[in-house]
Amino acid sequence: MARRGETLELAVLGLLHESPMHGYELRKQVNGVLGWSRLLSYGSLYPALKKMLKAGWIAEHVTAPEPGVTSRRLRIVYELTPAGVERFKSLIADVGPSAWEDDNFDVRFAFFSRTDMEARLRILEGRRSRLQERLDRVQRQLDRTQQQVDRYAAELQRHGVESVEREVRWLSDLIKAERRHEQTSPPGHDDGLNPSTRPDIQHH
Repeated sequence: MARRGETLELAVLGLLHESPMHGYELRKQVNGVLGWSRLLSYGSLYPALKKMLKAGWIAEHVTAPEPGVTSRRLRIVYELTPAGVERFKSLIADVGPSAWEDDNFDVRFAFFSRTDMEARLRILEGRRSRLQERLDRVQRQLDRTQQQVDRYAAELQRHGVESVEREVRWLSDLIKAERRHEQTSPPGHDDGLNPSTRPDIQHH
């Protein structure tokens, strides 16, 4: 997924793959998938929804307010179309380098249960390799600058190193679990893993 807009498309289509949603609930769920560092506004969501409606990937239906709700406003509910299912499949099948970059990896991981094992492993290994490169670079920078910066700047750099190291360990554990699952699963069977809750990792 080379463009940032496709990450949002994947989040929306993946969530609607589970069940139809109205705009408020969809925004809340998308924000949960995107993560705390990228809160999505209605000003960003609704243009994306209009684009997907025009493409035929989603459909909208107007529903009456639920019983007991004081508001008389009608609600628009969005649902996935067959074309949207195919679009979601094409996005989830993309396992190129953009799939393991910071802007995309969390969203891809959120839908790992709908990603085949080979693709999951490629994304996890690509992400780990990218982070190891980043870790080597940051560690070299820390070694060079530790004597030249104040202790707070050095502490911030060490925090960055520890954050990346923690995610690398987490990825390594996931890769080992995937490979064990691959070895023990019957041929043609891939129900995915139930990944453990992701630790609070900051990207630097």
